[in-house]
Amino acid sequence: MKQTKVSTLVLAALFLAVGMILPFLTGQIKEIGNTLLPMHLPVMMCGLVCGWKYGAAVGFILPFLRSVCFGMPPLYPNAVTMAAELCAYGLLIGIFYQIFKKKTILTVYASLILSMIGGRLIWGIAKVLVLGLSGKGFTLAAFWAGGFVDALPGIILQLILIPSLMALINTLTKKKKRN
Repeated sequence: MKQTKVSTLVLAALFLAVGMILPFLTGQIKEIGNTLLPMHLPVMMCGLVCGWKYGAAVGFILPFLRSVCFGMPPLYPNAVTMAAELCAYGLLIGIFYQIFKKKTILTVYASLILSMIGGRLIWGIAKVLVLGLSGKGFTLAAFWAGGFVDALPGIILQLILIPSLMALINTLTKKKKRN
């Protein structure tokens, strides 16, 4: 589907709004949010639908905006490290998806998995830098637990929902083109 700049901007704003609201489904409870990763979903969808520039921008802005508006995530260190992580997700998934010529479910999965790995690495680097500045350490065990073990339900949710939503969008787009 060919998008105009205005329609892309509107879609990016919609993904930002969904990212603001979705964490309320987890009750703003940090432990549940850390497990289900509700802000990741709209950022990744934004990167896929709107492109890497918008995905990166929404990913960077979202944690700060939620922190200022709702107090979650806490601004320092969480919103700071999440901004780097979510920016990476939006950027990477958009770039990877753009690189693939065919837009199939497999390219969605490939883009998603590659961006998940890259985003978690960026999150780990951000944690090391931010916590290092405050004199605290961030161990490999903490990276493994926070980035993969604790987040496993959210990772599974992303692997199910994002390709399903993209398949739905592609189906609706094809139907619209035929009419």
